Amino acid sequence: MDYIELTIPVNNAEQAEILTAWLADYPFDSFTTERTQLKAYIPQQQLADCKEEVDALLTEQGITGARYVSIEAQNWNALWESNFEPVDVDGRIYIRAPFHAKPAGDAMDIVIMPKMSFGTGHHATTHLMSATLADLDLTGLHGLDMGSGTGVLAIIAVLRGATHLDAVDIDEWADENCRENIATNGVADHITPILGDASAIEGRHYDFILANINRNILLADMPRYEATLATGGTLLMSGILECDIEAITARAEALGMQVVETRLRNGWAMVRVQK
Repeated sequence: MDYIELTIPVNNAEQAEILTAWLADYPFDSFTTERTQLKAYIPQQQLADCKEEVDALLTEQGITGARYVSIEAQNWNALWESNFEPVDVDGRIYIRAPFHAKPAGDAMDIVIMPKMSFGTGHHATTHLMSATLADLDLTGLHGLDMGSGTGVLAIIAVLRGATHLDAVDIDEWADENCRENIATNGVADHITPILGDASAIEGRHYDFILANINRNILLADMPRYEATLATGGTLLMSGILECDIEAITARAEALGMQVVETRLRNGWAMVRVQK
């Protein structure tokens, strides 16, 4: 699968974060920020359906100089090896690529080769979800990682005691990458990757659900999450900006769920609710 790299000039990290949130509503599935540039990646065949809207969004924001470049899939690993740095989540979780050395100490060690999948821990939302999972006892519980990307959150959940998770993602590349990563981390027997959208979880039942996606998908699919969540179960949601908290919590409360906790990091947010 070939990808298109969209490079956008940005003034600061805050602008890059906001643009990332907006572009995540389209089929862009990976983002990196390099000094004064935001780079967003989208499957080549999906760009035609949204390019006009994306260009209009950039024009509306007064952004000029954005450019599209085709990237062959086989070059992606080399790109990541040159840019990927280990992520330390509060000294408790260490997320690294296979070519990085193991961490010293007793931090949870997770090996991720991201390829084109979102979820390496670098983004504030993955960091928020990871840190929250580190505080939860999931012993013996069954869960769902919705929009699983690399599978990193599902892996953390298993290492926190979960018996089994379904890892659902709509992207074939993410599904393949998730399978590789759960095998690398020795948890393949506890995680079932599922290629599909939220309709794939109909009729299933979970003790907890992880959904690090984006505002619009969370609002649209939250009734499906609530329907599959056990009474007393926990739903963790991120992929949202701080300004989205009100809409997310209102939707959760309308579905009969109670807000337990919110966390913030660099303008992004995580909301934890309980059924």
